[in-house]
Amino acid sequence: MPSPICVLVADNTRMYTQLLADILGRDPRIREVSTAADSASIKHAIQHQKNIDVIVLGSNLDEVPLRGIALLRELRMTCPEIKGVVLLESSKREVILEAFRSGARGLFSRHEPLETLSKCVMQVHEGHVWANNEQMSYAVEALALSPNIKAVDANGLNLLSKREIEVVHSLAEGLTNREIASRLDLSQHTIKNYLFRIFDKLGVSSRMELLFLTLNQNSGLSMSRGIVGKNGKDPEKPSIAWYKKAAEAGSALAQVELARMYSDGDGISANTAMAYMWYTASERSCTEMTAKTSLLKRKLEKQLTSEQILEARKMATEKFPQADPSLVHSEQ
Repeated sequence: MPSPICVLVADNTRMYTQLLADILGRDPRIREVSTAADSASIKHAIQHQKNIDVIVLGSNLDEVPLRGIALLRELRMTCPEIKGVVLLESSKREVILEAFRSGARGLFSRHEPLETLSKCVMQVHEGHVWANNEQMSYAVEALALSPNIKAVDANGLNLLSKREIEVVHSLAEGLTNREIASRLDLSQHTIKNYLFRIFDKLGVSSRMELLFLTLNQNSGLSMSRGIVGKNGKDPEKPSIAWYKKAAEAGSALAQVELARMYSDGDGISANTAMAYMWYTASERSCTEMTAKTSLLKRKLEKQLTSEQILEARKMATEKFPQADPSLVHSEQ
């Protein structure tokens, strides 16, 4: 069991701040919860307590919009070891990206159940990223458009080679290992080795954590400490963010896999409703695809003889017996 941690909570109102502190205080994994009312008291607490592990900040402080996000950036410049959770008032893309760039490791929406805040804090303390799929998709999109990826150590020396940076750029675009290998004219085995080396150099354990880390451009990406140590995760497996991006683009296979993840709680919080939604989306995608392929097949049939059509159907059945159309129809 991890050691109890110390948390500082600060929001725009004293009442809500105390509510959050009371909820966190019920978790036995949290040793101490202190509160602050404004930027000045937050800075004072950080300077004098010295043992704060996680800080939970409202995005708006001192009655100034986004002051909490700006303050987090200031705090991390002097105390980079502190991990931050931002309480979001808005789900706008620019606010979410600004929170990430300020060094937030967790984004907690006002619409989330307050009972899950403790889980968010513990996940962030353990080095993980707490964000929903929409928020992570914004990060992935921003990475794909970002021309530069910095990765330097405390002395400003580059940690990644030119080729490794190319691999990270490709990951940001949502490419699989096979697609990256094709783009860079390398083998998939070589790409996998590159990923292991990148994970080791940057102290991350998954594609999602790597994407999040490289998003934080403004901090210079100091890698003197990692997000989380190696845990044996296979870099061959695409991230949840990648599956979501592909699913939203209409990939039926990605939609089915995302639905399974939600159903099983595999790498993401179990959510039966979301699983059902993505299975439904997959059914619709398959229906649309079937209609399109049927139309294209009919056009091609005009160019083939009856013997060629029968031979093509036979080849398809032999190659993919589990998808034999005759078996499907016989069961209906």
